[in-house]
Amino acid sequence: MSAFPLPPGSVIGILGGGQLGRMLAQAAARLGFDVAVLEREHDAPAGRVAAHAIEGAYDDPAALKSLADVSDVVTFEFENVPAASVAKLAELGAQVAPGPRALAVAQDRFEEKTFLNANGAPTVAFAPADSPEAAVEAVARIGAPALMKTRREGYDGKGQRWVEHASDAARAFAELGGRPVIVEAPAEFVRELSVIAARGRDGATAVYPLAENHHEHGILRRSLAPAHASPALTEQAERIARRILQGLDYVGVIGIELFELKDGRLLVNEIAPRVHNTGHWTQDGCEVDQFEQHIRAVAGWPLGPTAATARVEMLNLLGDEVDGWKRFAAEPETRIHLYGKRDAKPGRKMGHVNKVKPL
Repeated sequence: MSAFPLPPGSVIGILGGGQLGRMLAQAAARLGFDVAVLEREHDAPAGRVAAHAIEGAYDDPAALKSLADVSDVVTFEFENVPAASVAKLAELGAQVAPGPRALAVAQDRFEEKTFLNANGAPTVAFAPADSPEAAVEAVARIGAPALMKTRREGYDGKGQRWVEHASDAARAFAELGGRPVIVEAPAEFVRELSVIAARGRDGATAVYPLAENHHEHGILRRSLAPAHASPALTEQAERIARRILQGLDYVGVIGIELFELKDGRLLVNEIAPRVHNTGHWTQDGCEVDQFEQHIRAVAGWPLGPTAATARVEMLNLLGDEVDGWKRFAAEPETRIHLYGKRDAKPGRKMGHVNKVKPL
């Protein structure tokens, strides 16, 4: 068992080798840690900047043992890691943060909203359904139009359908693969916000300023931060974040997506138990960014300050937009973060830029 706080030279294990793992590895290196990455794909972005690259499936017992053997603590870069893999790592004696509770809650949208409501974090009305008949009943109870989502998996707008009438629910259920779903009431929101928050091993919490987010086709296009927000709205977001962190007995950074309603109330859309796309602005707009904060938390170090030092517009670079790097490099106010992905497929997140302005 590792003793916390971990000293420099310790090894941080990361399940997942995409861009979030890459930026976590880069942050860990700045603090003097080595990183081990377990990833299915050869030549993954995170593996190329890590001290140890382990190639294998996330549920491969041999690969998990290799990760556990070399790591002093293990974290993950995305929430669809098999729960059994986290259990296997624990069985092998590895410390895993965030813990299995956060993973279980975030992997099932019904469990997630049930947890949120139970911990004083309000959401839209919702109902589960696991058959075509139950889907029709759920939409009739929630009211149409309603949003139907698969309970598990699905991201960037995938795995969901709008249902305009209860009579359409059975067809939407079938289109989503006939898998268990959650039916949600629409949120009459004025804007989408998010808050990035962290909790350390000692229970201390740190919350970043709110970000205002704009999506296109279900994919985040840009974030503006710090968002213009009243003290009351900021306090409301911080209160929600701390309730969630405490309810999960969380260790690490979490992303919380919010809807701001016309009356000034905030509803939680969903949580992500990891560093988050809407927190990328912190890399160039905060004293300690979300990636370093996550490493600090899982390693048992004190959390760093979250105050904004600049106003930032974060733009995701999708597909061949990454080819504009020369233009971005010529802009003095722009900071470029490219992910090292080999193929610029349409809609694929290839990098982001932070356009920095004074507060």
